[in-house]
Parts: sequence; structure tokens; C-alpha cells
Amino acid sequence: MPGSIPEELRPLIGNRVYGCDDCQLACPWNKFARAAMLADFDARHGLDRATLVELFAWSEAEFDERHAGSAIRRIGHARWLRNIAVGLGNAGTTPEVVTALRARADHPDPVVREHVAWALARHAAQPQR
Repeated sequence: MPGSIPEELRPLIGNRVYGCDDCQLACPWNKFARAAMLADFDARHGLDRATLVELFAWSEAEFDERHAGSAIRRIGHARWLRNIAVGLGNAGTTPEVVTALRARADHPDPVVREHVAWALARHAAQPQR
């Protein structure tokens, strides 16, 4: 969905960045699925091990390169950052999370800035771990 995510929904999103993971978990047919033997179906670019802080640091060029051929690329870099900002806002308050958010506080996209500001405000109200 383009634009801002309603504030009342942001805490409910948790750490989800893109909806496909939930669809895969909820799909009743996936209980019959087996791991594919084709590399095309493997997790790409370490996405299955990356932290939100790492993903939030990707430049637009890195986003485009790493998501080439992937449905995720359709949302674009700004929405990717918006979604990760929400995930970081819902994460535990750590110096790494706060530093990552501050690094994007002046992002050129106003929607990204809005979501980063929201996330930083949530962390300002929490003690750091």
C-alpha cells in the first residue's frame, strides 16, 4: 500500500517488512511443500539471516540489485524503508536500532521521514537495552 501506514496499525505489524512471508505461513497448501532442489527458490542475498538494521542500510542501488527478479522490488526502495522503519519502531530499543533510524531521519521521501520519526518517538519512550 502506498503512502502512510495508519499509526494504529503500525504496532500490529511487528517486524514484518513484506507480506509474502505471512502468506506463505498461512497457505494451507504449504504444509505439503518440500524444499525445492532448484537454486532459484533459495533465499537470496542472505535475506533469511539479515537484521532489520542491515536491511535498512541498503542504498537504493543495493535494493534494486539484490531484489532484481523478485516481487519485493515492486514496492520500491522508499516503501521498503517505510516498512523497515515500522519494524525497527517495534523492535527493542538498542543503540544500533536508534542509530539506524537517526541515519534515515532526513531521508528525501516524506513518508519515510514520517515513519522514522514515529519509530524514534517510540524508542525515546523506552529504556535502551
